[in-house]
Amino acid sequence: MKQRIIGFDLARAYAIFGMYIVNFNFSFGSVMSPNDSIGHFLNIFTGNSTAIFIICAGMGLSLMCNKKTLTVKEKADLKSKVVKRSWFLFVLGLLLFNWWSGDILHFYGGYMHIAALLLFVPRRYYVLMAISAIIIFHLLMLFIPVETGWDFTTYRYTDFWTPLGFFRNTFFNGWNSIFPWFSYFLLGMWLGRLNWQDKIVKRSIFFTGLVMFLLIQVLRLLAKEHYFDQFWSDYMMAEYFPAFLPFIIVTMGFALMVIPFLMYIGEKFPTNSIVLALQKTGQMTLSHYVIHLILGMIILAKLTGKHYTGFLEDEIPTSAAYILGYSLLFYIFSVFFSVFWRKKFKNGPLELLMRKISG
Repeated sequence: MKQRIIGFDLARAYAIFGMYIVNFNFSFGSVMSPNDSIGHFLNIFTGNSTAIFIICAGMGLSLMCNKKTLTVKEKADLKSKVVKRSWFLFVLGLLLFNWWSGDILHFYGGYMHIAALLLFVPRRYYVLMAISAIIIFHLLMLFIPVETGWDFTTYRYTDFWTPLGFFRNTFFNGWNSIFPWFSYFLLGMWLGRLNWQDKIVKRSIFFTGLVMFLLIQVLRLLAKEHYFDQFWSDYMMAEYFPAFLPFIIVTMGFALMVIPFLMYIGEKFPTNSIVLALQKTGQMTLSHYVIHLILGMIILAKLTGKHYTGFLEDEIPTSAAYILGYSLLFYIFSVFFSVFWRKKFKNGPLELLMRKISG
């Protein structure tokens, strides 16, 4: 169990590093039009990091409830705890939204609230419901233009705080709306039910991810060579928004390679000081997520002499090399902070608050 948890936390540590890069680059870099190799490298993290972040959230929930001898009361208590945590994350995310328009926490809270109803269903249903979430999203696009509510000059959602706009953004065309992004959470719940101490499981998941990843990459190469008409080429090449099926498959595939690889690293080097430091970092991802969006953005704005808006960069973009260097330094700070904090406390500051509220 200990080895499994180390690898799981390493995956979360990787995901939060990727989110540093993506979010700093969105606010201060040239994420929409990279003009050098480093800029293109930074964009590799777009989607992949978020996918692993959400999948790990589903895994964590599943691992928490993955006990075979729970009584009816214990199951009810777990559901109550999950619902309370979902509301904590939902409210925290909405408070953060006016500062950071790309907030994922209120969506995360939505995933958890729905997942509370699904904690103890047979594992196969998670896959079926994940597929359903993707299908529902594609069907909704037949009736609602996916750009509804968006101002794509700044990537501001214009009617977010209206009832209809909030509902549409949450379930259909927000950055990480329930449809289709809940499919990642469900995939994580399915993964959390597996026996990660079994080498065959790790190997099977890795090669499944590899096949998924390569399949889409081959199709994208064909699209670049104009083997498809314009509609299908655009569909195949779409990134992050809207999250079309090829994007979902390739990011899920990437996650299914990274997670078992990091499980292997955690198993192979369970006492390595760097691995243990990253494990502590992964256990505090909620705190690090909020800290990097507040403290990280403020510091970067001061260093670059720019105004932070919470929306797409509207000044001269900061160089990709600067964004990468800053992300690395801020991540190193996060690792040291995690090690220091965990010497005194069992959980991160926001994790402690969430557990105090949820019980």
